[in-house]
This record gives sequence, C-alpha cells and structure tokens, in this order.
Amino acid sequence: MLSTASFPRLLLAAAVTTALTGCVTMDEYGNPQPMSQTAQGAGLGALAGAATGAALGSLSANAGRGALIGAIGGALVGAAVGNYMEQQRLDFERALANEIQRGDIRIEKLPNDQLLVSMTSNTAFDFDSTRIKPGFYSTMDKIANIVNQYGKTQLTIGGHTDSVGSDQYNLDLSRRRAAAVQSYLLGDQVLPARLSAYGYGETQPIASNNNEDGRQLNRRVDITIVPIVEG
Repeated sequence: MLSTASFPRLLLAAAVTTALTGCVTMDEYGNPQPMSQTAQGAGLGALAGAATGAALGSLSANAGRGALIGAIGGALVGAAVGNYMEQQRLDFERALANEIQRGDIRIEKLPNDQLLVSMTSNTAFDFDSTRIKPGFYSTMDKIANIVNQYGKTQLTIGGHTDSVGSDQYNLDLSRRRAAAVQSYLLGDQVLPARLSAYGYGETQPIASNNNEDGRQLNRRVDITIVPIVEG
C-alpha cells in the first residue's frame, strides 16, 4: 500500500510526464521537432520514464531541474553557452530592430551569459491596465518566436512600476502585468517549466521617480533569460 507521503511525488510525476508527452522531440537548440510514430513511442517513453524517475526520486529543486533538462533535450555545456546566448541576442536585435529604435524594447547583455529583454508598460499596457495592448501582440509574438528557437533557457518575468500610488497597489499591478506576459508566452507555446513571473512593485527603479521621463522607464516588464547549464 502507498503511504500518504507517496501521493505528492506521484502527482508530480504525473504532471511532469503529461507535460512531456506532446508529439515532439528537441534539436540541439532545444527546439521542438516533429517525430515519427515509432520515435514517439520510444522517445516519449524514455522521456516520461526519466521524468517520472526524477520526480519520484525527490521533490527537491535538483529533481525539478533534472526534469526540465530532460524536457529541453539536455543542458548547455562549456563554451557553447556563450555562443548560444550571443546568437540569441543577435536574433532578438534583428527581429526587434524597429521596437528597439522606437524605444519600446531594450535588449541588454547581463553577467553570466544572461540576457535582458525589457519592455515599457507604455507600449505594452494601457494606463492602470494589466491587459496587453493588441497593438503589442506582434512584438510579443516575435519575442516568443526567438524564445522558442532557443529552448535551453529559463525566463524570469519581472513586473515593475513607478512610485506613484500605494506600495501595495503597485506591487499587485506589477504582479498582474508579469502574469499577463507569462500567460501570453504560454499561449505562444513556450514550455511552462521555463517560465516564472514575479512582481516587484516600485522597489527596483532604473531611473528617478522625480520626473515623468524617469517614471516611464520604471514602468516596465523585464524578461531575464538564463541559460540552462550543466552542474
């Protein structure tokens, strides 16, 4: 008989297995590729088995990481990490050239081979709204397309506000805007295990809140893209 403690692990195993059983495999970039029926039977069985084993073995962060690495077809190693992320940055800059020129999007290299894709709330959201503007859908689709091409990454979505309004209101607004971006990316087939969303309210300004230009810069949603590496 299964003990009560076994049930959370079985639930996790089932969830991971279900997430991996779409009829795809991954190329060297972590991109989904079509599979033959024969490959589906063999490959999906192996992936599901590996994921279930990881989930049943432990509920620790390491087990979750192991399941994610299995889902994306393996982690990046050594010198390949820097090249992978640099190529991704260049693809973002090409695809979003118009948005970057208008100041709607900012692409920045971060330490440890990470990337930042930052969007202003003025372009993505109406005032006091958490609904992404329809006019910004094409930009979101471009971001999702690049993200899906480079599948060996995790994305942390952070919502930020200026200092106008109460701390609690700004925190809630930033959380809901981050969640809206996360939901859109999920709708564009970004793997759920790669995404996390947080709201930071007014606590992480990048400019002064004493003038409108600075407040506009502080009202933003940042996507931090982190390579998934061995170790």
